[in-house]
Amino acid sequence: MIHPRTIRADYNTTTNVLYVVGSELQVNLNRGAPPSSKFFSLKCTPNVQYRIKPQPPSMSPLSLIPLDGNLVLLISMSRASQHVRDSKLSVMYYGENKKSLGRAILHLTSVEISLDVDADRDGTVERNNPNKASWKWGPDGHGAILLVNCDSERTYRKKLDSEHDSVVTVSDLKDMSKMVLRTKGPDILQEGYKLAMHISQGDAESVRIFRAKSTEGASNFLNRLYNSFVKDYPLVLNSEVLFQEVPYLAGEGELHFYVEGLRFPDKDFDGLITVNLSLLEPIRPNVPETPIFTDKVAFRVAPWIMTPNTLQPLEVFVCSTSDNYLFLKGMRNFVAKSGYKLKICHEYVNRGDRWMQDELEFGYIDSPHHGFPVVLDSPRDGELDNFPYNELLGPDFGYVTRVPKQEVSSLDSFGNLEVSPPVTVNGRKYPLGRIIIGVAFPTATEGRNMTKVVQDFLWAQKVQEPIALFSDWLLVGHVDEFMSFVPAPDRKGFRLLLASPDAVYKLFRGLQNSGHGQAKLFDGLKDEKKITVDELLEDGSLRVENTYVQSCIDWNRDVLKRELGLDENDIIDLPVLFKMVYDDDKKFRAVAYYPDMVNMIVLGKNLGVPKPFGPRVNGRCALEAEMCSLVEGLGLSCTFIDDFTSYHKKLGEVHCGSNVRRKPFDFRWWNMEQ
Repeated sequence: MIHPRTIRADYNTTTNVLYVVGSELQVNLNRGAPPSSKFFSLKCTPNVQYRIKPQPPSMSPLSLIPLDGNLVLLISMSRASQHVRDSKLSVMYYGENKKSLGRAILHLTSVEISLDVDADRDGTVERNNPNKASWKWGPDGHGAILLVNCDSERTYRKKLDSEHDSVVTVSDLKDMSKMVLRTKGPDILQEGYKLAMHISQGDAESVRIFRAKSTEGASNFLNRLYNSFVKDYPLVLNSEVLFQEVPYLAGEGELHFYVEGLRFPDKDFDGLITVNLSLLEPIRPNVPETPIFTDKVAFRVAPWIMTPNTLQPLEVFVCSTSDNYLFLKGMRNFVAKSGYKLKICHEYVNRGDRWMQDELEFGYIDSPHHGFPVVLDSPRDGELDNFPYNELLGPDFGYVTRVPKQEVSSLDSFGNLEVSPPVTVNGRKYPLGRIIIGVAFPTATEGRNMTKVVQDFLWAQKVQEPIALFSDWLLVGHVDEFMSFVPAPDRKGFRLLLASPDAVYKLFRGLQNSGHGQAKLFDGLKDEKKITVDELLEDGSLRVENTYVQSCIDWNRDVLKRELGLDENDIIDLPVLFKMVYDDDKKFRAVAYYPDMVNMIVLGKNLGVPKPFGPRVNGRCALEAEMCSLVEGLGLSCTFIDDFTSYHKKLGEVHCGSNVRRKPFDFRWWNMEQ
């Protein structure tokens, strides 16, 4: 990119000019000419190139060229100077009789200046990438990437690294993006010239910049040792310092900077940041310097990304409480059989709050040079409130939350936050899937919704465009009560599982027709009233309630088919029954009639499913048998976990009581087409 710059060249005057390689000096020849000038000639040293615009019909060195009021002299230099004022260009002016009237002399010093970042996203800061000042999505895109420094290098009295105004430890530098100032030229700049780095007031709340005191990459042992201390990375720019002079290195040198992201994209921040470097020219004492060259680089802050059920699990989290022994035993066996790690949050930490899914959502951030998991803390603020910060935040494990301005509802728990596997919809690819949240029905005059600050945050990440489903018909109101995703070896690589009362009635009518109408639900549960298949089918009120529930699920079915590009073969209906109850506001809402099998945990090909305690036929639970038959063709295996007393009776299931941290996508988010 050519950087044009207009300079003066007055006759009978010698002007010292500092030139930046890659720029172009423009001189209006008529403006600085003596009165009555009609012709001019040019002479320069070998390192100087020039051209005239518009170009004269013929031009040779020392030839006299007619002076026109519109003539502009364009000057460039191809390499950096070894010494100050080692190049020269002169303009000789002539009158009507070709008599010399005066001469303008330019003494030129050229320097190479480049502010560089990893604009091609390969993990290396390349020299002077032509696209470094802008951002473009896609595999052929460009623009550097910045991580929010939201982990904590400290484990004692910790807080987010981004909340420190200094480098916490040298290892903290890996969370930052490297930026390099490269210079080449004389040992010193001309007197009064200086380099300054600056950012806008708008960007200053989102970024902080440190620099290394000494030249990095030096082979000298003392230099390497010098760079190993935190104090050797002074702060350059932040929200209070928008402009600061930076050193010019003699000869040929590199000065390394570390750029730290302070906040994620959000409603009031698009994630784009620009850093500027200017060369300032002195005019005279007590007069501000003027910028004669500016280089700039662009960063985009990496988004927070959710992980779907189809990605490989790394760790499973559950709570231990005084009454969930059977659930915990089932989870231990299931997770061990699946080959993954189980992490238990004990009661002295959870304080009786068992809803691990509702408190937090695991995700991650990524860049070409580094990435790490980041937990999104929900605004529900139950007794597990301190767990994400106190127990998860640490080195290379980040934390983010959003604080609502209004009172939260059950829909702000993260059982109401899911993400689909990758999909293609009408030709548009979503390689990181789409976020799914539950809200009130679109035409409702009142109802519960996920709080606006969380929704704004999710939308602002851009890479997993959210889908809003209708979940307010449920008492708890979470999307995980009626849907889940499981991996599949064919079609789109997954299936959508939907709760279906219709599937229950179809299954139970088949049992009745086969002579099993007296088989009982809840058989084996001591304190639960048993009900036969015949009795359930005869309950007209229950049937009406489930007709309503099915219509709500079908509404969401249509939305999911449209927004995820699904057809009926991508969906499996699980036999799940509901009943209507009054909530605290005397509104009629639905809860699961028996343990909700769709509310499961997915570990690879192993499904941890709530044990439904359905009618037993030929020694086997008919609901379990149906569940297995629906997914076994996909190579999936079901383990049924007893959560009846400790979770189902408290209006939650296996998924509500567990959480899974998974591997990030192989796909790099910046390669998305927008």
